Amino acid sequence: MPREVVVAEGLTKVFDGFKAVDEVSFRVVEGEVFGFLGPNGAGKTTTINMLITLMKPTKGEAWINGYSVLKEPDKVRRSIGVVFQDSTVDRELTGWENMWIHGVTYKVPRDVLKRKIVDLLGFVELDKYAKTQVRNYSGGMVRRLEIARALLHEPEVLFLDEPTLGLDPQTRAKIWEYILELKRRTGMTIFLTTHYMDEAERLCDRVAIIDHGKILVVGSPEELKRMIGRDVVYVKAFDERSAKMLIGEVARRGLALSYASPSSNVVSFTVEDAHSFIPEVFEVSSRLGVHILEVKYSKPTLNDVFLHLTGRELRDESGSWMDFMRARMRRGFRRG
Repeated sequence: MPREVVVAEGLTKVFDGFKAVDEVSFRVVEGEVFGFLGPNGAGKTTTINMLITLMKPTKGEAWINGYSVLKEPDKVRRSIGVVFQDSTVDRELTGWENMWIHGVTYKVPRDVLKRKIVDLLGFVELDKYAKTQVRNYSGGMVRRLEIARALLHEPEVLFLDEPTLGLDPQTRAKIWEYILELKRRTGMTIFLTTHYMDEAERLCDRVAIIDHGKILVVGSPEELKRMIGRDVVYVKAFDERSAKMLIGEVARRGLALSYASPSSNVVSFTVEDAHSFIPEVFEVSSRLGVHILEVKYSKPTLNDVFLHLTGRELRDESGSWMDFMRARMRRGFRRG
């Protein structure tokens, strides 16, 4: 049976009466990529900060590699690698210098450290830029350097907090390649947080969906998508009244397994077979005298799972705004 390397039991964090993380419990087994998926403000980063001993839980306990985050924080820190959501590299130093200082801090023997720096910078394709000041790196290069740096002391668990936040799609895909290759090469346990559905589906063996500080469900991406049915049909009606009429008649006739309303005049129907449901929903709309503006369907995604569990989409405006602002700040910092 796989060894459990991350165990959380009832982790809770309260700030001035606000419960940011609420009785969170889960287990991560050796060698898996485990993801926390949820919108900004869901409690993902706060949970990671408790696991890596940057924050003390208000209540609850966690163990990393068998070490208590409350009683043995030094042992926890020595056994993990962390890539934070915001960059922590020194931009006035070169990539090599950042790696060297990190390795010395973790007491990696100097002869071993030199070899490791060469190997890891090669792994993330930064060997040509080892002697370049980090202030001249792109956002993707900085993220790759941070991943390489976190691996210097051969951690048993690698924590990645929003590893591709603010990066362009091509760079995100490249970071995904490094993460998957790292898992293939080393079998390392990886714990990541994200609010990108495609990232969770692409990288994670199991996903915990978290919202308002609570874990709603845990399972593999395929298991979670199977929770809600085979197909998801989105129907855009003329107005909110028309949408409600459609919902009422579809429910009365038992045509859908479930439904949700991501916006006032749009209804998401979970059905067994979209090809048979779509003609039926048009027949219903014709009978009701309801005008349908648009119909589209897809196989369930993790966004549909989140919509099913919470009544709203994972792609929220606050997340987009936060991504934009962080990316802008990073670009401005690089120019400075």
